[in-house]
Amino acid sequence: MGSFFKAGGWLIRTLFYLAVFLTPILGVWLASSLVAYINGPTMLAVCSGILLFPLIPLLWDLRSRKQRQTGILTWGDRITLRTLVLNLTFIALLLALRPQTSFLAISTRGDWFLDGQQGPHIEFARQSLFHLARGLEGLYLQFHHNPFDQYADTTGAQPQPRPSPTVRAGQAQGWPWLATELHPAVANMPASVETSIASVARYIAQQEKDPFLRIKALHDYVADRIAYDAPAYFAGQYPPQDAETVFQRRVAVCAGYAKLLEALGQAIGEEIVYVTGDSRSSTSDLEGQSHAWNAAKIKGQWYLIDATWDSGSVDRSSGFTKRYRADYLFPPPEVMGITHFPEDTAWQLRSLPISRGEFLRQPILRPQFFAEGLKLITPVRSQTDTTGPATLQIQNPKQRWLLTSYAAKGASESQRCSDTAIQGPQITCPLPHSSTYEIRLFSGDEQYGDFAYVGQVEFNKR
Repeated sequence: MGSFFKAGGWLIRTLFYLAVFLTPILGVWLASSLVAYINGPTMLAVCSGILLFPLIPLLWDLRSRKQRQTGILTWGDRITLRTLVLNLTFIALLLALRPQTSFLAISTRGDWFLDGQQGPHIEFARQSLFHLARGLEGLYLQFHHNPFDQYADTTGAQPQPRPSPTVRAGQAQGWPWLATELHPAVANMPASVETSIASVARYIAQQEKDPFLRIKALHDYVADRIAYDAPAYFAGQYPPQDAETVFQRRVAVCAGYAKLLEALGQAIGEEIVYVTGDSRSSTSDLEGQSHAWNAAKIKGQWYLIDATWDSGSVDRSSGFTKRYRADYLFPPPEVMGITHFPEDTAWQLRSLPISRGEFLRQPILRPQFFAEGLKLITPVRSQTDTTGPATLQIQNPKQRWLLTSYAAKGASESQRCSDTAIQGPQITCPLPHSSTYEIRLFSGDEQYGDFAYVGQVEFNKR
C-alpha cells in the first residue's frame, strides 16, 4: 500500500511539474501566433515569455521576502507556483479577451516558426500543432453566434446528405455554366404570376421539366428578383428574413435569399434545404462571417447553391450592385468549400470533410478561378510571411490574362502589381514597407479588356 501511495505522489508531482513546464510554452506559442497573424514584432512574444518566466516570478518572490517570516515551501516551490499562476492567468486573459482571434491565429499561423522548412518530421510537427489548435475551437464557437440560425428548420429530422459527384463540366446542366443568362421562365415571367411564392414556383415547374434547369430557374428567380439589404448588413440589424416577408419586400440578406429559395422548392416538391455556417469574401477577414445558403437534392444527389452571392456585390460606399451570375450554382464541393464552411460538416458534401482550421488556411479563391482552369501553386496558405516582394506561382493552361493589385489591409486604395496584364506563371508584387497586404487577383479574356475578381491572399511584409 505504501508503494502505491508513493507511486501516486510521484505521478502527481510529475504531472504538476509538466504543467509548469508546458504552460509557459503554451502561452508563448499562443502569443507569438497572434503576433505573427497581426504582423507584429516576434520579439514581443519572446519578451512576454521572458517576463512570465522567470523574470516576474523572481521579482514577485523578492518583493514578498521581507513580509515572509517562515514557511514550508522552498524557494523552488515558490517560483514554480508563481510561474504556474502567472502563465495560467496570462493564457486565461488572452483567451477571454480575444477568443475568436486567438483560435484564428493559431489555426492559420500556429506554425510560423516552421516557415520555409520541409521534411516529414516538419510536416508531422506542423500537423500536430494544428491538431492542438483544434482544442480551442469549442471556445471559439462559444463566442461565435450565427444570427441566421434562427431560421433553420428544427421541426423535423434534417436530411443526411452523402458526398455527391458533381455534374461534369460541359453538360447542359453542369458547372461551370457555359451560359449565364437568366432562365427564360424567369426572364419572361408575366407580372400576373408574381402574386405568391406558390404561383411563381408552379409557373417555373410548368415551364421547365429538366430537374437541373428547374432548380436553376428557382435560383435565378431569387438571385434576380431580390436585392441585397446592404444598409441592414452594415448596421448588423436584420429585419425578418422569412420567405413571405422577403417575397413581399424584395430585399433581404443571405438568410432571406436562402429561405425564399427553400420555400419555392417546397411549393413544387423540390428538396431544397437551408444551410448555415461561415463564409469568407473579399470584404471579410480570414475568419469570415456568418452566412446562409442552400443545398438541393436532384436525382438522388445533393448540390450546393448560394443565390445571395450570385445576385451581385456589396460595397460600403456604393451599397448593392446587381449582377446576376451562376458561379455558386452546383459548384464542386471542394470549390464551394474554399469560401463556405457549414456548421454541420455533412453539408460540405466531401468524402473527407475538412476542419475549420483547414478551411481558414485556404487562400480565398472564387469559383471563376477554378472554372478558368487556374491553379495556385504558391502560396498555399491564406496568409504568408515575406521579407521581400509578394510572389505568386499560378498554372494558367488557358493563357488567361491576369492582373494583380496590392493594398495594406484595411486601406481603401490599391496599387497594381504591374502596369499591364500578364499570362506568365509568376506574378510579383512590390510591397513598399512592413505591413499586412491583401494581394487581389483578376482574370480577363483580353490584355486590355474587362477583368473579374477571382481571389486573394494575404502577405505579411516583415
